[in-house]
Amino acid sequence: MCRAVELRQAVLARNDETAHTLRVRLAGRGTTVVNLLSSPGSGKTALLEHELALARERSLPVAALTADLATENDAVRLARSGAPVKQILTDGLCHLEAGMLARHLEGWLPEPTRLLFVENVGNLVCPASYDLGETLRVVLASVTEGEDKPLKYPTAFGLAHLVVVTKTDLARAAGFDEAAFRAHVDQVNPGVEVLLTSVRSGTGLGALLERAEAAAGGGPVHRPVMAPPPPHTHGHPREDPREHEHPGPAVRLTSAQR
Repeated sequence: MCRAVELRQAVLARNDETAHTLRVRLAGRGTTVVNLLSSPGSGKTALLEHELALARERSLPVAALTADLATENDAVRLARSGAPVKQILTDGLCHLEAGMLARHLEGWLPEPTRLLFVENVGNLVCPASYDLGETLRVVLASVTEGEDKPLKYPTAFGLAHLVVVTKTDLARAAGFDEAAFRAHVDQVNPGVEVLLTSVRSGTGLGALLERAEAAAGGGPVHRPVMAPPPPHTHGHPREDPREHEHPGPAVRLTSAQR
């Protein structure tokens, strides 16, 4: 048991060191990372597609990296925004790590990128333990997932800098209790802001981008009181994941960059 604990601590320490190095390096070139975590089907891809398109309308240099176990569907959708997009297929690995992110950004990230959105693997367990060098960690949950989601996944919600509720147009049909949800969020992460959004109705659209811009400009970011947990261990393979690029119209990658 002691050996297992030591191994977990070593894994997390190595990841944190890499994340710190990546954060400093990206900050030096003016890029801020926004890490998006949620369960599968929460609507984060739809929301991110809208926020990227809005950023492009405002001439704000943005890019996105999206991770999935299989298919390039999300990258294809996000590329419709016109922003440069890159897909990582994790081949079964249930989360991204700082080293993986650093490798996939090498030689790809456009130099003027102000905001880099990372759409993590759809999972609220494994990704919660891994710092990716982000400045803003956003956890999303749809109204159809229930008000007790923050209590079921206290680590994910407890370490969030911002919480976003999606699909609020379905709140009445789903019987979503907003007050209960907010109370549960505050129980695991006191003081964190909760945004209400709906891509279909337009509620709250642009708010995520505004919070990201503020963080990139050095504005205050909520500081969770929860201490990061040891990394989640599992038996998934750890091969280097495959990568695919989906550049928007403003960025074309050469074959050497693929």
